[in-house]
Amino acid sequence: MRKHTFALILSALLLFTPSSALSAQTQRIYDGDTITLTTGEKIRLLQIDAPELSPAECYGAEAQQILSNLLLNSQFQLEADPISDNKDRYGRLLRYIKVGDTNINLRLVELGAATPYFYQGEKGRYATQLLKAAQIAKSKQLGLWKSCPTTKLNPYKPATTGKVPSAPLQINTNSSQPKCDPNYQGCIPPYPPDLDCSDIKRLGLAPVTIISRDVHKLDADGDGIGCN
Repeated sequence: MRKHTFALILSALLLFTPSSALSAQTQRIYDGDTITLTTGEKIRLLQIDAPELSPAECYGAEAQQILSNLLLNSQFQLEADPISDNKDRYGRLLRYIKVGDTNINLRLVELGAATPYFYQGEKGRYATQLLKAAQIAKSKQLGLWKSCPTTKLNPYKPATTGKVPSAPLQINTNSSQPKCDPNYQGCIPPYPPDLDCSDIKRLGLAPVTIISRDVHKLDADGDGIGCN
């Protein structure tokens, strides 16, 4: 009874309290756009859509991992938008997530982990930024825009990235070649073949620390960490 009462109080606070006044933490990352708080409340990230995990869609697992990395060990703020309902039909709170000054909804689109989704034509306070971020991510072939080439940019429809590619990743198993590339910390398959971050994440090896030459070109921003 006490837990149920607390959940009702939290729901009221989420609806009526200014976004800057309420901090939250993650208990579970369902996919690239849905989480559960430590209080048990489910949050659906507003104005974006990420590929599904079930049924498995192209870049679904990667999007989940990117959201997990963005929220790792972080407290964050929840922000509603007057243009939207408080909850969706599944009872999930519809919110933007802010970690410090970073809008996580927008950041997911910038990284190519999600697309803008203006449900029923609703264009929220960040709609212009979300659409521009998607256009840039698509032009740079980031995230799902590279891994899922059939994806269309249509902010009035959910993300449609297609099925997960069925072809297995082919790794050179020549016994004369080392099993791990010495340019990276951890056991990254040697070059060739050339691997990208979607390959590295499917192998469960992300993020990657570069200790010599970045032969696979995994460190896009040059900070010494790839696929983060």
